[in-house]
Amino acid sequence: MEWKSIARIRQRLKREQGTIYKDWGGRTSIALIYPNSYWVGMSNLGFQTIYSLLNQYDRIVCERAFLEEGESLSMESQRPLSDFDILAFSIPYELDYFNVAKILKLAQIPPFSINRDERHPLVLAGGAAVTANPEPLAPLFDGLIIGEGEPALLPALEILAQGARPRHDLLKELSRLPGIYVPQLRPRLVKRIWVEDPDQFPTTSTILTPDAEFGKLYLIEIARGCKWGCRFCLAGFLSRPMRPRSVHHLLTQAKEGLRYKRRIGLVGATISDHPQIEELTLGLRKMGANFSVSSLRIKPLPHTLLHTLAEAKAQAISLAPESASERLRQIINKHLTPDDIEEAVVRAAQSGIKHIKLYFMIGLPTETDEEAGQIARLAQELEGAIERRRARTRLTLNLTPFVPKAGTPFQWLPMERAEVLKRRLTLIYQGVGRRGIKIKSKSIEWSLVQGMLSRGDQRLAQVITQMPHVSFSAWRQALEKTGLDPDYVHRETSLEERLPWSIIDSGVKTQHLCRELERARAGLETPPCPPVNCHECGVCP
Repeated sequence: MEWKSIARIRQRLKREQGTIYKDWGGRTSIALIYPNSYWVGMSNLGFQTIYSLLNQYDRIVCERAFLEEGESLSMESQRPLSDFDILAFSIPYELDYFNVAKILKLAQIPPFSINRDERHPLVLAGGAAVTANPEPLAPLFDGLIIGEGEPALLPALEILAQGARPRHDLLKELSRLPGIYVPQLRPRLVKRIWVEDPDQFPTTSTILTPDAEFGKLYLIEIARGCKWGCRFCLAGFLSRPMRPRSVHHLLTQAKEGLRYKRRIGLVGATISDHPQIEELTLGLRKMGANFSVSSLRIKPLPHTLLHTLAEAKAQAISLAPESASERLRQIINKHLTPDDIEEAVVRAAQSGIKHIKLYFMIGLPTETDEEAGQIARLAQELEGAIERRRARTRLTLNLTPFVPKAGTPFQWLPMERAEVLKRRLTLIYQGVGRRGIKIKSKSIEWSLVQGMLSRGDQRLAQVITQMPHVSFSAWRQALEKTGLDPDYVHRETSLEERLPWSIIDSGVKTQHLCRELERARAGLETPPCPPVNCHECGVCP
């Protein structure tokens, strides 16, 4: 079967632009692995950025690998993963944890780091999920990067490229670096590292391929972080502070991108929050670029931006009210009124946007059935407002269960039970009825698994590695075998209890998270981060 895998890889390589090929002679070899399909991984800007940066070092050769059926080969040279000096995983989502174990097994590499020796590659990881709570995967890795990868790369590569030496000595050296967590050694508080000036590290599409989720776009990250502090949101706390890139750099990158693609994809937590978003989008239009955006905040939503998006032939935008209940929006710190939501949707429709995706969460803390049902009524009202203006705009509701995330003010709170979430989903489907509103909802069962992985400890590594295949039934059987009670995801944690991820210093003070939880319970909103001179949460120096 290996020859079929090699043929498939080579066909994909023929359709790529920008692939980097390097000779292995005298170089440290790194397999950069995205634990999901090529289709998904090649649309991940973080993955592409690290690939480009690693290959800028002369003493390093970096090749890519993905989770493909029965395949354990790199892309560029089709070598087995076991041939590499280092396996580096990029892990943005908790549900990809299962694929990490699967890839190691396919490569015939012991999943647990304690069972590996000098014969095996060093196994490292980074990514948003790992930064929030590395513990469920910690026993599988020799080292984990906590925070953004770019500032960790140079000092780590200086150590890794020095040549062969005892594994324990290598890990000891890595553990002394900022932002590096080495689970085998005695745990220390590991401080999250981040890039102060994102213009130092351009984050754009490196390899272009039609075989990717966003294969028709040249992607550009326009900012990092988010200033709003929604209390459930990982990006709002673990990517602080918000750091916009300069318009000059972004337009230069877009000009380069237009050599390869007709359309630019602007990526960021909330595109409309860039302080020069109108200048940026008008600049893109002046150079003849069509463009799309990853997400927009409902307020502020500049009229010029909507008009420019429609001119640029953007077919769809995503808006996230999160809840139809004003009470719940105050609890989660969303800063939105009912009028704000209707005005944004109507203005988008009148601007010529053909498809509006509305994102809602169910099971938010203290939510009632009545408040969940309000989502259907709000959707009907919005559709009616669009119809009255004779706009031809479709609405899609995306419904996701609330999952408490480590490092946020809601990290102590429980998830709602499956039967309640299913009942509320049914209420929304029935409330919308047969109107022309499409509904998409995430699996309740897998959202609960995500909740366990988000808040779990190192015992979950046994569960992940014992699963013979990835299915919900295999997950439940592995849980039973390990003796772990899945109900812990429904338990509220005491503020005094030591959390599994307490070895991570995100920069946000625990007192600030506690204070935000108290304000949530009181229904009080907190203003967004000011641009400068704020020391409220502890991240900014």
